[in-house]
Amino acid sequence: MTEPTHDSSGDGEHGMSRRRLMRHSAWFGGAVILTVTGGEVISHIPGSTDPTPAGSADLRFVQISDSHIGFHGPANLNVAGTFAAAINQVNALGFRPDFVMHSGDLTHLSTPAQFDQVKQMLSQLRTDRIFTVPGEHDSIGDNGRAYRKAFAKNTLGDGWYSFDTHGVHFIALVNTLHLEQLGHLGSDQIDFVRKDIAGLSSDTPIVVFSHIPLFAMYPKWGWGTDDAVQVLSMLRRFSSVTCLNGHVHQLFTKTEGNITFHSAAPTCYPFPKPGQGPGPIPQVLPAGRLKDALGIRTVNYRQGSHALAVKDEKLT
Repeated sequence: MTEPTHDSSGDGEHGMSRRRLMRHSAWFGGAVILTVTGGEVISHIPGSTDPTPAGSADLRFVQISDSHIGFHGPANLNVAGTFAAAINQVNALGFRPDFVMHSGDLTHLSTPAQFDQVKQMLSQLRTDRIFTVPGEHDSIGDNGRAYRKAFAKNTLGDGWYSFDTHGVHFIALVNTLHLEQLGHLGSDQIDFVRKDIAGLSSDTPIVVFSHIPLFAMYPKWGWGTDDAVQVLSMLRRFSSVTCLNGHVHQLFTKTEGNITFHSAAPTCYPFPKPGQGPGPIPQVLPAGRLKDALGIRTVNYRQGSHALAVKDEKLT
């Protein structure tokens, strides 16, 4: 299900020159939808009155995150139900995504039964390809072996990989193993990235998936990756780098030079804002408010002379 796929279709790396890069992001109840049209990364907003026009050369994909299948607690008494709602919402977008990426913590306790349930639910997505990266909850007790058996066939190392489609280069990283407090990539994975991008033109759009943020969102709670700077420094030469992560159970956007970071909303339950409370623990909301917390938040982001726009919608 998560095998890396190489696709030679699209414009190719050299087709990106002379094109302005426009980056937006849109969040829909734990989903971010980015559209690549003719080398431009732009957003698509389900339900918007001004949807992004689509053509045969477009790439449209969806990110979902932090389903925590197997969680039992008052913060969400039915995580499978809200995950199913997110899947239904993806299927109701009005287009068939080129692929769907789950950015980690598919399960809560890494049991075979939980992985099997996630696989069955993901199979209901109307897309040809599904990719995943593991969260720390997907490696409890076995250093990620059950996750890799279920979701990471034909990947490298501890489950990292890359692929190309529609002229965009995607890198899927694993920063949830070998944890101290922060996420950690390790020298082997950093060397993989170095070799992986060595032959790419600097105007190739790069999208990086990881579970834990690559930027220092709130290190006190483990919301950062201690050796990410080594990877980010290698990505500075590219005109457009978009990093998509989960883990923090809330929407957050940050731009550093050519790199924009987007933390995804979960499909399970929210965490408090950084530093507001004793730690990243599931928040119990008043009855009937959970979907509001998981609800839609869209961010249309443009660099340079382009405008910034934000739109929020509830998880349906």
